Amino acid sequence: MDTRRAESFSDGVFAVAITVLVFNLLSIGSGGKPLTYRLLLNESWPQYAAYAIGFLTIGIMWLNHHTMLAHVTRFDRVTLVLNIFLLMGVVAMPFPTALVADNLTSAGTGGRVAAVSYGVASILISLGFSAMWTYVSAHEDALTRLSARVSWQTRWRFSAGLVGYIIGTLVAAFVSAWAALVIYGLVAIYYLFEHLPAPDATASAAGDAPAPD
Repeated sequence: MDTRRAESFSDGVFAVAITVLVFNLLSIGSGGKPLTYRLLLNESWPQYAAYAIGFLTIGIMWLNHHTMLAHVTRFDRVTLVLNIFLLMGVVAMPFPTALVADNLTSAGTGGRVAAVSYGVASILISLGFSAMWTYVSAHEDALTRLSARVSWQTRWRFSAGLVGYIIGTLVAAFVSAWAALVIYGLVAIYYLFEHLPAPDATASAAGDAPAPD
């Protein structure tokens, strides 16, 4: 299958997920208190923070998804299925983001439960990325322009954030929601940087690699 159709569909899903984040801000305008008070950060900062962090997080996911697909020359059925599962996690991300915004400062265990739900969603998305990258890089001759040397070098780097999300989820469950959110933020910063080679450089490396005996 041509990669352009799959990438266009994926971009549409990312666009929907990132747009849905703004719905959580609509509740700020409701309530009995004066509008000026409700718009100020002293009451509504969790919603504003969740929107900003959620937007950046999904944006970073889109950036890495775009970079990953830049190495793919064609999709087979397995790749399409893995991509669908990955996108299913991405489009659900606004839900745990809203839970964190609504419960982070509440009394009781609501904040920790919300942080755990955010971590679980992040783990599922990270598994989707890892599974898709592992599959396409394992079939580099048929699906990508990668060389085997480059694909093995990048698999662990591209999947390293999964460990961070697991640690963050455990911290949220047993220690602190705030500490977990710091860990989630550090993982997002990690993925802000490039962990896959540039497609042109990869193709060049593949072309310069010696032929197997």
